[in-house]
Amino acid sequence: MQSRAVLLRRRPVGMPMPDDFELRASDLGPRARGFVRVKNRFVSIDPYMRGRMAGRAGYAASFALGETVPGRTIGEVIESDGPLKPGALVRTLSGWREVFDARPDEIETLDPRGLPPETFLGVAGVSGLSAYAGLTRIAQLKPGETLFVSAASGAVGSVACQLGRIMGARVVGSAGGPAKCAFLREIGVDAVIDYKAESDLAAALARAAPGGIDVYFDNVGGAHLDAAVGALRPFGRIAICGMISAYNADGPQPGPNLMQLVGRSARIEGFLTANHMDLMERFIGYMAGWIASGAVKYRDTIYDGIENAPRAFIGLFRGDNFGKPLIRIA
Repeated sequence: MQSRAVLLRRRPVGMPMPDDFELRASDLGPRARGFVRVKNRFVSIDPYMRGRMAGRAGYAASFALGETVPGRTIGEVIESDGPLKPGALVRTLSGWREVFDARPDEIETLDPRGLPPETFLGVAGVSGLSAYAGLTRIAQLKPGETLFVSAASGAVGSVACQLGRIMGARVVGSAGGPAKCAFLREIGVDAVIDYKAESDLAAALARAAPGGIDVYFDNVGGAHLDAAVGALRPFGRIAICGMISAYNADGPQPGPNLMQLVGRSARIEGFLTANHMDLMERFIGYMAGWIASGAVKYRDTIYDGIENAPRAFIGLFRGDNFGKPLIRIA
């Protein structure tokens, strides 16, 4: 059986380019006894991957050159001689590939709980958990507070906005362009900023939250973080989930004046969702109920074919994607 995979050909410099990746087909050969053969149905595309392509020290090991780009997937067992039967849905870290063989202990069976399987890579997966952990554990958002979310129409940001509303906060969201801003209004965001239409983000945030903000959920960094620090109320909190505006930078980036945190007794904290996986089962239970009731809505950007993984990834940094970008494999 043939399988295609996308390999990291060279380390990106600045904006990732199509030539940084290589599509390669290979023959899997016979399946070894005791292994299962899995066909991926959906492959996750995530911003954190950019840092791990860079080849410099970070919180996790760099991706290896000449190897399949790692990442989360939802797949289906197609061959097995053990307890896992063909047709079983599984979660894996097999990355940007179509078909692969694995030991049973390398994959996790998936109970979809009535949800579409692909949601476990987005709204009901690590993306959604990032929003949940960031708001509940890190920022400790309280009813009646004002929450500001950047990249608010994205996979993490859109969940953060809706969880903020469920938790009783007033929500301000920033996104780029009329379509994304319309989606924020559709999901109940109280005040929407189209950052692409604003020359002064701090002034736009002041209009959207004239009394200031209590919590900033940061997915962007840069000017959004500067504006948020300036708008913090006393005892405000900033949860740093990501800083996509700097992921393609080659050197240190300017930051906000953090002396402002002192006078406001404010707090800023970064977090890795990997350190909060103990919340996952509880979160999935909540999310299944929220989606069923209509309390949480989501959108995904679907690309068909593993060959489009680089295009979807590059689109993260151009603002091309709406919600969670996924690769669908027929």
